[in-house]
Amino acid sequence: MTVGWLPDEPGELFGEGAEAAEAYGVLTVDVPAAAWTSALTVARDRLGCAFFDWLSAVDEPGTGFLVCAHVVAVGAPPRRLLLRTTVPHEAPALPTATGVYAGAAWHERETHEMFGVDFPGHPGLTPLLLPDAFEGHPLRKDFVLASRVVKAWPGAKEPGESEHGGPKRRQTLPPGVPDPNEWGPLKGQLPPAPARRARAAGAGAGAERRAPRRNRSAGEGSASQRAPRARGDAPDRAEGDAPDEGGER
Repeated sequence: MTVGWLPDEPGELFGEGAEAAEAYGVLTVDVPAAAWTSALTVARDRLGCAFFDWLSAVDEPGTGFLVCAHVVAVGAPPRRLLLRTTVPHEAPALPTATGVYAGAAWHERETHEMFGVDFPGHPGLTPLLLPDAFEGHPLRKDFVLASRVVKAWPGAKEPGESEHGGPKRRQTLPPGVPDPNEWGPLKGQLPPAPARRARAAGAGAGAERRAPRRNRSAGEGSASQRAPRARGDAPDRAEGDAPDEGGER
């Protein structure tokens, strides 16, 4: 079964194991790493995607690096294709796309520098953005963000913390930000995070005591539901009110 604007089934076009889906005007095709170069060639020659837009990666813990390439078939309207493949964390390598799209050279240099993905056949994976003495790949999820340990992020404070006087609750640290008491200049010097006070039994949400609600009879209704009085009618009296002089209860 064809998907989107593909002329044939994904397996027929890109080989065995290819899967396709379309959402928000973008056709996404996932292919095995071994079929990466051939899939790019099919996109350029058979699907008319001659415009190379970008290439990058996503670090997915427990899965690998998801390498993505976005190409476009220029027209009215343009047809957008996102090719994706996954390489393992242990050996992140993928054949270079520069033989199909020359514009991928810059993007592969950045992906190699930020994620550590190797692209065999690339003309030169020299550093592009980081200083020469920089070590590591900063966009990996396991890369330690040392500056976040030394200096806390200002937006981390919430009501009930710090100057507000309440106990600081233990926060879930994002990937790459270790516990400052386990890594960094303050290792082993910080006291444990104070435990939050336990709530009293029955003090959960909605359990607070409220004033008893007065039941209203169906005939009594609410003030907004009462019919307007005609001119000259006696005013409404609640049950038990004293009658007017000379009147009846």
